[in-house]
Amino acid sequence: MRALIYGCGAVGLGIASCLLKSEDQVDIIARENTVSALRQHGLVRTGILGDYSAGPTTFGSYTSLSEIKIKIYDYILVCTKSFDSFEAAKDLAQYDSLFGEKTKIVLFQNGWGNAEIFLHFFDKEKIYNARVITGFSKPKNNEVTITVHADSIHIGSLFNEDLECITKLCESVDEGGIPCEVTGNIEKDIWAKMLYNCALNPLGAILDVPYGRLAEHEPSRIIMKGIVEEVFKVIKAAGHQTHWQSPKDFLEVFYKQLVPDTAKHKSSTLQDILAKKKTEIDALNGAVIKLAEKHKVHVPYNSAVYNIVKFIEAKNS
Repeated sequence: MRALIYGCGAVGLGIASCLLKSEDQVDIIARENTVSALRQHGLVRTGILGDYSAGPTTFGSYTSLSEIKIKIYDYILVCTKSFDSFEAAKDLAQYDSLFGEKTKIVLFQNGWGNAEIFLHFFDKEKIYNARVITGFSKPKNNEVTITVHADSIHIGSLFNEDLECITKLCESVDEGGIPCEVTGNIEKDIWAKMLYNCALNPLGAILDVPYGRLAEHEPSRIIMKGIVEEVFKVIKAAGHQTHWQSPKDFLEVFYKQLVPDTAKHKSSTLQDILAKKKTEIDALNGAVIKLAEKHKVHVPYNSAVYNIVKFIEAKNS
């Protein structure tokens, strides 16, 4: 199997490590400092799902698609931040030589709306989504640490019934150390993660605390309940689906299982703020607000945390 990892932050390094461990052919597109470190030291993975390392000659690493000699990939895995989706799709669309008739694009990204962006450049039959509830950090440019793991990676399509074509990728990720499976319910999975992320990410960033602390105090629980109730209203109004029938059903699982499994994790939004980087808030609570406006749903809790995070972003810049 031949795979291209487009965007090699912590998630990209983590998925690349799995494919390399499964002895697949892997090429990586990343920023210059990451490519330099990978070419010199190879790729290193540590953390709760086991250690692994791949030497610098066992994979390709490039700063641009133009550096890659003509290759046709089975899978192109987009691991960029959600706010880079348009530029990633536009860039990939310029290189027809990378794509064969059966090449699939799999979006390993946070938030809602990334697949719709790729539809501007690619046929829907090529586009798949991955839902990831595994925590990754990148202590060095060539190193990834897996910090928490709440559930298997799920891969499926919002548009296609053909899931057999994605089986090999799931098997490789799974054999490489991170549980992964095909799903016919990726829309439900993505909205389940949206519920989780919209409640925890912005509030954890604003208050600078791990997820477990948010569940310990009534004021933060009140805010998260309001966020969740609003997201459910938007899901219903927009005609989407998730795994729970009501906010109450979700919050029971949220507090009994999801938060305890990731209690020590600090949100990616907080990590971006501390690094003075742009956050993915527009693809999280921002996406909820956008759908709410379209369907005339009132979402004051989501609007409040969204605008606070945007203020912090602006202050940092």
